[in-house]
Amino acid sequence: MMKKIGILFGQENTFPPAFVDRVNAKGEKGIHAELALVDEVMQAAPTDYAVLIDRISQDVPFYRAYLKNAAISGTAVINNPFWWSADEKFFNNALAEKVGVPVPKTVLLPSKEMPEDTNADSFRNLKFPMEWDKMLDYLGGYPVYMKPHAGGGWKSVYKVNNSDQLFESYNETGRLVMMLQESIDFDAYFRCYCIGGKYVKIMPYEPRNPHHLRYVAEFDVSEKLLNTIENYVLRLCHGLGYDFNTVEFAVRDGIPYAIEICNPAPDADLTSVGDENFEWVGEHAALFAIEKAKAHQDGKMNLTWGTFSSQAVSGKVVTAKTAHRKAPRKKAASK
Repeated sequence: MMKKIGILFGQENTFPPAFVDRVNAKGEKGIHAELALVDEVMQAAPTDYAVLIDRISQDVPFYRAYLKNAAISGTAVINNPFWWSADEKFFNNALAEKVGVPVPKTVLLPSKEMPEDTNADSFRNLKFPMEWDKMLDYLGGYPVYMKPHAGGGWKSVYKVNNSDQLFESYNETGRLVMMLQESIDFDAYFRCYCIGGKYVKIMPYEPRNPHHLRYVAEFDVSEKLLNTIENYVLRLCHGLGYDFNTVEFAVRDGIPYAIEICNPAPDADLTSVGDENFEWVGEHAALFAIEKAKAHQDGKMNLTWGTFSSQAVSGKVVTAKTAHRKAPRKKAASK
């Protein structure tokens, strides 16, 4: 029986067809890839796909619901749509501390505006006013970054240099739940793909450059540091259970701090990541999707669950030891 691999995507134009072509070019018997087609969605009805690569459900709630229905009916969805729905950045930072990965000091802020259908009585358990000086002392003072506790794409991110900017920025955030985060004045910065919990690609990345030039960067760092970053990437992705993710690190005084821990639909467009990175992502995404198709079993849940989920079910606390299972090194980290 033919096992189909589908890719669900939105506005991106280069990666999805290249992924399909890469899988099919490998000529694996009984495996075929295609651009996914979503038809009528009946509850508990299985799809035609053994594997679905999700590149768009973060923007289209209908697709997220479709993928959960597909997953409970046996499709291996990359990434796990149940966990993706529950995940957010503030929790990721807490998990990073538990698994021994350095992160900037961070505090959580309530939304500036009350959520819909709430009033002052809805917040009777919340201390007011907040002690801003206490939080800033914990963060080490200005500058700090203010960013949403969930979301991505560097949206609604503010660099705050003083109290006036702090409250001016906070007043613009509306109903978003925000975080205040220690500023890491970095010497080097890396964005790291992790596919299948074992394939890691470490890419120099300069977030201060225009978008199309962010991957045009070089940093002189040691192989030891790159190995540490690779280890941290695996700890985080194993803990969270993401099959397809990027993690970003800012290096200060030789210490890599995880800045962005989860990006389960990371940029893979040829025009931004460049030829070499595009080739790597396409090849390893295809390899992993084929592995998942071969391992697919009808009538079973074929999702990846992270060590956080499995340890939580067993009543254990995630630690560095439990989160990092040793994975075979498939390719040396590249500068």
